Amino acid sequence: AAGGLLIALGFLLGGYDISDSAADIVVNNTLWDLPAGGVATYLGAVLFQLGSLAFSFLVPALAGYIAFAIADRPGLAPGFTAGAVAVFVGAGFIGGLVGGIIAGFAALWVGRIPLPVWARGLKPVVIIPLLATLIVGALMFLVLGRPLAAITTGLTDWLNGLSGGSAVILGVILGLMMCFDLGGPVNKAAYAFAVAGLAVDNHASLQIMAAVMAAGMVPPLAMALSSTLRPKLYSTAERENGKAAWLLGASFISEGAIPFAAADPFRVIPSMMVGGAVTGAIVMATDVTLTAPHGGVFVIFAMDRVLWFFAALAAGTIVGALCVTLAKELKRPAHLTTPAPAPQPVAA
Repeated sequence: AAGGLLIALGFLLGGYDISDSAADIVVNNTLWDLPAGGVATYLGAVLFQLGSLAFSFLVPALAGYIAFAIADRPGLAPGFTAGAVAVFVGAGFIGGLVGGIIAGFAALWVGRIPLPVWARGLKPVVIIPLLATLIVGALMFLVLGRPLAAITTGLTDWLNGLSGGSAVILGVILGLMMCFDLGGPVNKAAYAFAVAGLAVDNHASLQIMAAVMAAGMVPPLAMALSSTLRPKLYSTAERENGKAAWLLGASFISEGAIPFAAADPFRVIPSMMVGGAVTGAIVMATDVTLTAPHGGVFVIFAMDRVLWFFAALAAGTIVGALCVTLAKELKRPAHLTTPAPAPQPVAA
């Protein structure tokens, strides 16, 4: 997120052409020896280059922490290496996913190899990182690298060719994913896919980023709207969460809807998915683009066709709020319909 926001700020100061010359400007100029465009161009180049360097960690960090989730700390080194190999062979985000999973299970398997007592101290710091890195590196270079790179290239070309109805369908799918588990693995897969596309910097990738961010803002905003309009359908705690959800939704923090989904998942989650699908479809249909990976309404400077972005967000929010409100009206949640027990007399 930091890298993407820095890139967006670089574009804001230096213009979209800054991506072609940022490295040369940063290396060959200083604040006391400014380039032709002046201080704005120089600062734009610095911010863009800083963001690009931060972005270069995306796939290795993704792979490293997938492996960490599988094998704990011994998975980090082979996971980061798998991500670096994925970048090197051109396998990108998909390669990072696959490499991280392989690295994690390789580290887990090596960690279960029985060793003599004297060698056990070497296992977490030498044996697991060495063998697991060798396994995943060999598989990525010798077997999986080229096929995964071909898949990534094909996916990129497909995205570049999206238009009309196919782009709308993609927006619906991304909207559904962003609202399915509200910050869980499916949500994060859609988000990581969009953020990885920013590094490619083509029009379709920027559309996808806009659709993902807008759809991810829908659940907290829809729940905030529903709890404001029909407070009797919600508990006191949920009404308080609804007040906070306005800001969380505006900031693109989908997790703001989790308290509502945890209390009533079968009504909340499908309703949010409908709202997210509407927003994603409208964003893709209206050609909205976004160059920042996070920030919600606070990165309005990085949006193109801003009015359509907010129209799509409003439409999805209203649809999601209506769906969840109707679902709750048809069948009140148990904690709101069960009468409170009668008070017991107190003995004198």
